[in-house]
Amino acid sequence: SYPSDFVTFCSPTPQELPGFYYDPEKNRYFRLLPGHNNCNPLTKESIQYKTMECKRLRLLEEEEKQKKKTARAGLNSSVLLQKRQLGLLSSRSYCRLVHELKVNGMQRRKIEIHSPDSSVAGTNNFKIIVADVACERIFTVNDVEHGGCKYGIINLSGLGKESLTVEMYDNLYFTNRKVNAVCWASLTHPDSHLCLMGIAETPGSASLLPASLFSSTNPGDRPGMLCSFKISTAWSCAWCLNPQADNCFSTGLTRRVLVTNVVTGHRQTFGTSSDVLAQQFATQTPVLYNGCRSGEIFSIDVRQRNRKGQSWKAIRLFHGSAVTSIHLMEAEHYLLAADMAGKIKLWDLRTAKSVKQYKGHHNEYAILPLHVNEEEGLLTAVGQDCYTRIWSLQDAHLLRTIPSPHPSSKDAIPSVVFSSRLGGSRGVPGLLMAVKQDLYHFSYI
Repeated sequence: SYPSDFVTFCSPTPQELPGFYYDPEKNRYFRLLPGHNNCNPLTKESIQYKTMECKRLRLLEEEEKQKKKTARAGLNSSVLLQKRQLGLLSSRSYCRLVHELKVNGMQRRKIEIHSPDSSVAGTNNFKIIVADVACERIFTVNDVEHGGCKYGIINLSGLGKESLTVEMYDNLYFTNRKVNAVCWASLTHPDSHLCLMGIAETPGSASLLPASLFSSTNPGDRPGMLCSFKISTAWSCAWCLNPQADNCFSTGLTRRVLVTNVVTGHRQTFGTSSDVLAQQFATQTPVLYNGCRSGEIFSIDVRQRNRKGQSWKAIRLFHGSAVTSIHLMEAEHYLLAADMAGKIKLWDLRTAKSVKQYKGHHNEYAILPLHVNEEEGLLTAVGQDCYTRIWSLQDAHLLRTIPSPHPSSKDAIPSVVFSSRLGGSRGVPGLLMAVKQDLYHFSYI
């Protein structure tokens, strides 16, 4: 149930008057004061927050009562099955629409986090969670109270249907370093290492750590850091899986891109006109895609030697605002990109034109990731308003908007992972959400 003040606030209001706020409880208008004011609570900011909180509480109550509407009118499991049996749906379309139905019915359950070190679990706010390719492990970055971050790995093998528990392993040696970007790296075997881009103090730092560092219980068995060097502030990173640029990772810096071979130590530097906030390597070719604060997206063939000027830039696309996330689709003909104006666009790289736009995302200044699941046909993104939204990749239809379990704030933007196989090939499908000190699983029903 809602608090009484929110019930009152959410009641229908008369016509808005510029510079005034209508109080339904007192049935009268009050003048709004500009900016923040300690004496008068009637500011635009406080009213906007109250409106958002009212909406969040209402959506949470609807979810608890399972008042779910289907994402598409007339779409349900029996209709889908009937169409499939009549040959009106291909196997691929049927599976995609089934996933849409399942996503729309996901229910939230809190996960119990176990740790060999009782001081680790549930003591610090989650900042970032990033899954490996198999979705067996989640790398976590947590804010610590006295500043900086600490890192850990959550093993998802215990995320079964009967119990919702996970094991979290933390290495306290690598602490007190603020992390801006993380990516998994496949050096000795798939997802064997982690690239961390952060700020030590001044300047920043880039590190390549073995993932086994976080599962070793004996301090004497801890493998060492493979690569570490100081850089200017790093905004993004990416690992290359193409054999023509083997053992290389990129770093998006302030007005330049740095590509490093971790085995030979060789580095290539590419100057840019703007900060590089998002990066991803192609797999079919050694090409690196970059999204910039200026709104430009460009690609680099890392086999080329760096030349003066901008002649080494290949594909060039442009957004109207800073590009915060990019995702190259599997066939590598299309690229998804999100920006700080809240726009998410699908670009055709062959024509350099935007072919789809996914509406509803909210962003004004944060660097927020996109999560793409092509097999399931889903796109997931968390907005600055703390809502998690899921779209159909095929037609950009907004399937579901999930409110955060915690009140919206700048330091409580959820970090999510979606997979139909959380915990590995025999894992459970659903969405993982890390917010504040809690971890939630939105499970298929």
